Amino acid sequence: MKNDKLNILVIDDDPVYRNLLRSILKEKSNVFAVEAPSLGFKVINTQSIDILICDFQLPEMSGLKVLEIIKEDYPGIEVIMISSSGDMDAVIGALRKGAVDFFKKPFTAPEIWFSIERTRKYSELSEKLTHIKTENVLLKTEVNRVLGQAIIGKSIDIISIKQQMEMVADTPDTSVLIIGESGTGKELVARGIHNLSNRKDQLFGAVNMSAVPESLFESEFFGHKKGSFTGAIVDRAGWFEETNNGTLFLDEIGEMPIALQIKLLRVLEDRKFTKVGSQREQDFDVRVISATNKTIDELTDGKNFRLDLFHRLGTFVINLPPLRDRKGDIIELSNYFLYSLAEKMGKKKITSINTEVFELFNTYSFPGNIRELKNLIERAVIVCQGKELTPMHFTSLNIQKTQSLQSANSFDLKELEKQTILKVLQKVNFNKAEAARLLNLEWNALYRRIQKFNIELPSDFS
Repeated sequence: MKNDKLNILVIDDDPVYRNLLRSILKEKSNVFAVEAPSLGFKVINTQSIDILICDFQLPEMSGLKVLEIIKEDYPGIEVIMISSSGDMDAVIGALRKGAVDFFKKPFTAPEIWFSIERTRKYSELSEKLTHIKTENVLLKTEVNRVLGQAIIGKSIDIISIKQQMEMVADTPDTSVLIIGESGTGKELVARGIHNLSNRKDQLFGAVNMSAVPESLFESEFFGHKKGSFTGAIVDRAGWFEETNNGTLFLDEIGEMPIALQIKLLRVLEDRKFTKVGSQREQDFDVRVISATNKTIDELTDGKNFRLDLFHRLGTFVINLPPLRDRKGDIIELSNYFLYSLAEKMGKKKITSINTEVFELFNTYSFPGNIRELKNLIERAVIVCQGKELTPMHFTSLNIQKTQSLQSANSFDLKELEKQTILKVLQKVNFNKAEAARLLNLEWNALYRRIQKFNIELPSDFS
């Protein structure tokens, strides 16, 4: 609602009150006063009205019917109802249908202005809330775009994980523990559960537990009051307050010091916390999703992780397989990363990945899992000058393959020769003359071998 003069429409068939309202409001507002709803809607269709003051008893239709139409067709207009009776059922009905305020005839000028000011503040807060919700939707859309909105893959393991995500998302607050190696997509699964649940419109908070200093645990999770310690210059909400009614993701939970594990266990059991510097307990309603790259055996051996905290966090456990155990998903994952990264980098001409690349991927263990695959595709997109990613764009994997062939005493001379030539070409940035010198070959002999082994050169060097 604007901070300058408000446009106020009055609909009242009583000329005494209609003129009284006009005289009270005209000093600070632009006032339009009419005796019937049909005339009021004509004004609304030609003027930008901020507030409608509407009588309950009107010709043509009731004030409640006018209110319904306004809220349906003109939701930006705030409505104040007036009546000569104090029927509370009518008042409650009007408020339920979207009226902001109500006052009874006869009224005084201060009562009118108090209602107008209260309505103006309500409108401003409503606009801010709408803006925040819009920003939240945009932020969530951007996060999903960057991280991926869905779990990519059609392997049996991934189908099972998707089913588990859907099942636990249907529960109101069941805690979830996601176990998997680094780079397997644990946060993606956590966000997926949140987005599938009834909490999807609330905040998803993510905390790396290995990065939370022991001395700041209470402040980070419970919040603090101004002046409660040196540096506490303002009141601050902690994670449990920030994500109330939403989801809190605790990454690297297995790295928490034992002392902090005790504090976390206590607050999760009580579902209450007290801000630093305050004496008042606050309830919270948060679904807690944790993740770790430790195994269940490591979490339950009683050495570095409390067994009671494990049972509190691990009501529902999801095990994410490493990429080497779901290689059937590599093609789909690779193509997904190719399309998204090529678009992001403005290299849409790169549209495919050569089948030899996937043969190379099938011989590799991917210790960095999906994160490593994405990084490999990203580097390949950067260096590729053509329309297709080929083995020559995956230098590190080619070198490892050559080394593995040599270490295994391979007698595949053609493969060894091809990989040696490729390695030397990459070493000299595809300078054929320099590569021929290092290989002790004539340049035309090198050229024949490049053709023989179908070694693709970057377009600038072909």
